[in-house]
Amino acid sequence: MATTDNTRQLSINNDARAMIMRAREEGIETVWDRLAAQQPQCGYCALGVSCRNCAMGPCRVDPFGEGPQKGVCGADADIIVARNLGRTIAAGASAHSDHGRDILEVFAELAAGETTGYELRDETKLRNLAEEWGIDPEGKEPREIARELATSMMEEFGIVKGRLSFADRLPEQRTKLWNDLGITPRGIDRENVEMLHRTHMGVDNDYVNTLLHGLRTSLSDGWGGSMVATELSDVMFGTPMPVRSKVNLGALRPECVNIALHGHNPLLSDVIMQAAEDPELVALAHEYGAESINLVGLCCTGNELQMRKGLPMVGNHLMQELVLLTGALDAMVVDYQCIMPSVTDVAKCFHTVVISTADKAKFTGATHVSFDPHRGLEIGKQIVRMGVEAYDNRNPERVRIPEGTVEMMAGFSVEAILGALGGTPEPLVEAIKAGKIRGAVAIVGCNNPKVPQDFGHVTLAKRMIENDILVLVTGCSAVANGKAGLMLPEAAEMAGPGLREICQALGIPPVLHMGSCVDNTRILVLAAALARFLGVDISQLPLAGAAPEWYSEKAVSIGAYVVASGIETVLGVQPAIFGSPNVVKLLAEGLDDVVGAKFAVEPDPEKAALLIRRHIEAKRKGLGLSCLEPEEMTAQAA
Repeated sequence: MATTDNTRQLSINNDARAMIMRAREEGIETVWDRLAAQQPQCGYCALGVSCRNCAMGPCRVDPFGEGPQKGVCGADADIIVARNLGRTIAAGASAHSDHGRDILEVFAELAAGETTGYELRDETKLRNLAEEWGIDPEGKEPREIARELATSMMEEFGIVKGRLSFADRLPEQRTKLWNDLGITPRGIDRENVEMLHRTHMGVDNDYVNTLLHGLRTSLSDGWGGSMVATELSDVMFGTPMPVRSKVNLGALRPECVNIALHGHNPLLSDVIMQAAEDPELVALAHEYGAESINLVGLCCTGNELQMRKGLPMVGNHLMQELVLLTGALDAMVVDYQCIMPSVTDVAKCFHTVVISTADKAKFTGATHVSFDPHRGLEIGKQIVRMGVEAYDNRNPERVRIPEGTVEMMAGFSVEAILGALGGTPEPLVEAIKAGKIRGAVAIVGCNNPKVPQDFGHVTLAKRMIENDILVLVTGCSAVANGKAGLMLPEAAEMAGPGLREICQALGIPPVLHMGSCVDNTRILVLAAALARFLGVDISQLPLAGAAPEWYSEKAVSIGAYVVASGIETVLGVQPAIFGSPNVVKLLAEGLDDVVGAKFAVEPDPEKAALLIRRHIEAKRKGLGLSCLEPEEMTAQAA
């Protein structure tokens, strides 16, 4: 392979660039190499006009051809694009909701006393959730309350109630709107199954009808499966509170056994943290010559532990191959979601053992240890032992860890944010009214190798805080902004005068880490609380969403439920819909008249920042608050 240093086009991070160059020097393939080898990618697929939903195909239609273009069944570009988008939403919603089901099942087993390594760490939240779900906790033991809550929540998947219980958190205006449109989610599994039914050949052939159900499907994720995952994770593992941490490949320690926890589900990683402190395993590490056992996080499993325990992070999605290239990682423990199959290939070039743990997510070349919550702590110790034993095979001459870490702060749950404000949204509302905080934007989502790693996340966040717009981050975006130094109270110096004053008064960063991908539901809950406090709909608030580097089906579901909840969202990577001008018009214009929010696509984060600022100022004007005129914003941007 060529070793030309074009790495600045691939990542803004020094540690990532160093490891990319090492991969090239050693002839080890990475995600960027595979993307280059795929060029040119299929234009029909990129436009969303290819279909393989039945055996009369596969079909493709040319959106630029003369005359009507149709597949074998007669589906035109509008139908094919809508079908494909609907199935993408269903896949993303299913991934998040199945995560929620996994958490719920272990929660139920914990309540029944059938697990090891788990406990009900936030009994206050447990009791509050029980009351919210119509369960009287008075005089009951925590496990009794948990049993009743688990039974009630399990009904949300198959549903007997007719609508999801968490929808009661919405302002009444949004509830009425969803009911009038017929998009109130009736059950978590039901909407996903119905979407797959609708997109079967010969069922729903009206693109508007299909996409409205796409919104309903996404809402079963945001106000259903993902919200279940977040709330119960808080009960089981603790509701996050502000905590200091650090990020970068420098979090690896050459003198220690290094184990990376990668994926999205905290069930296993939490018990591994307990196991890593076991005196017997620490003694074994000492026998092999290591000083201790060092755990680090990757992607959202890491975010879950960083939020609650300050676990150091080595990176986000595009770092998973690069952490292996340091030669210092002894074990990579994976659960599911966003794990590249390539990690086992890269690991073969070093001593690292890749350990898969979810029976639904096996990886060729990995060692599989089936996770069973009934023996959670025992299995956690087994996995840590494998990492310690792998340390003995490490070649010190091949260790190359980029120096340095960046300090960051995590742990901003809704409870933590409101707690800092005295337990009520009122101080935040007053700061928005006064213009000290112009509004807020949630910058979320993945890394995509089509975008220089972290460039979109960091550039957009900087432009927002400079203009007194509070930034909320989750997932890969949280890691990106942590690396950029934007997630410490000291970063308030980079903010505009109003936001700086608020952050310095509260001792918080201008960019708040709210958790993993499923924890985007925290943002929904906070938005709903603000709207209810003001007596308005969510769509009237000066809020926006952005996914500058998204890649996954989960991100499509997130974007859809955020828009359906009334928050305008800007995407930095073009979705596969542009083969249908009608679908594009519906999503980028028509939805505003339907749900009070819409999508925009803008790859340039500088231009995206201006779009968001104009949107926020328009919402401020609608509420009768002071606002900047577009000309003023353009002048500032220039």
